[in-house]
Amino acid sequence: MNIIAFDSHKRYTQVCVQDKNQRFLCEQRIDHQKGNIALFLEKWDGGSNVAVETIGNYYWIVDEIEAVGMIPKLVNAHKAKLMLGAVNKTDKLDARGLNKLQFTGTLPTVWIPPMEIRDMRELPRTRMVFANLRTKLKNRIHSVIDKYGLQNDFADTSDMFGTKGKAQMAETIKQLPSETAYTLKCLLRELDEVTEQIERIEKRMKKVFSETPEVKLLMTLPGVGFILAVVIATEIGDISRLASPEKLAGYSGMTPRVHSSGGRTRFGQLRNDVNHYLKWAYSEAGNSTAVNHKRLPDRHTSRLYAKIRSRAGHAKAVGAVGRHLAEASFWVLTKKVEYKEPKSKSFSSTAV
Repeated sequence: MNIIAFDSHKRYTQVCVQDKNQRFLCEQRIDHQKGNIALFLEKWDGGSNVAVETIGNYYWIVDEIEAVGMIPKLVNAHKAKLMLGAVNKTDKLDARGLNKLQFTGTLPTVWIPPMEIRDMRELPRTRMVFANLRTKLKNRIHSVIDKYGLQNDFADTSDMFGTKGKAQMAETIKQLPSETAYTLKCLLRELDEVTEQIERIEKRMKKVFSETPEVKLLMTLPGVGFILAVVIATEIGDISRLASPEKLAGYSGMTPRVHSSGGRTRFGQLRNDVNHYLKWAYSEAGNSTAVNHKRLPDRHTSRLYAKIRSRAGHAKAVGAVGRHLAEASFWVLTKKVEYKEPKSKSFSSTAV
């Protein structure tokens, strides 16, 4: 068998091929055109491992590796660079470094979701893009209203963008200068289009996902509705690939950075080198708890939020709730049971 490594970029891949005795058989650049990767790999032994870094366009590269009967190994690029500790950096050295880690058996790999899940993930991920755009548009509209001191026009309206709010908006626009009024109308039209697009995607999500057993179980978690359950289910995939609830919490970005030295320990911000979609989902669920903790004070997550907020503030309290929900997700999916409120009054992460 050969040992193959790809240092892939947007337009090309630098490849390194070695045999079992670590002799270099080929080093070259492959231009990114459909079929070029497969055509190159057909020259080498079938069943060989091919290391590929986690870049944004890895889907089609993995497809071509699998199409010729080889085994893709998706690499955690950040960890690989730390392990290699190289002073110099070139495409050729990066590809050689990945092969070096393969020979030593220390290549830091991550899960490659099946094609079906990779395809289905695009629905909730694209919805998130539109949801972020919707938030930006709303913030911009609020900013325009505030600039001209017209926020009191909506004092009796709970939602500026609801039916009553839209009626008031038409009257408020009349008080604005001509160009500002024009741009505000543009923002409102764009907001309507984005909202309609989100509704269309959500409708398709309900059809495609149709509340699978995993989604139904995740929806029993506090603050997790259909949309968040779908995001969590598709991003986790097969729960058996994660060894413990702590691993899932770490993968989801719900564990803070730890700095411990000289007998002192300080917890920093939540990590960024994680699955950002899961981090978003659990953060959204944590924020839902923050909004509703007074209305549902007996919930474990509400008490956890209130306790941490009083000591460390809102952001860390949301993170603590998110971590609890991430660890609870592990048990819910592993044991295939609905979420249950912890029996004790403690604030342990164990929820099932």
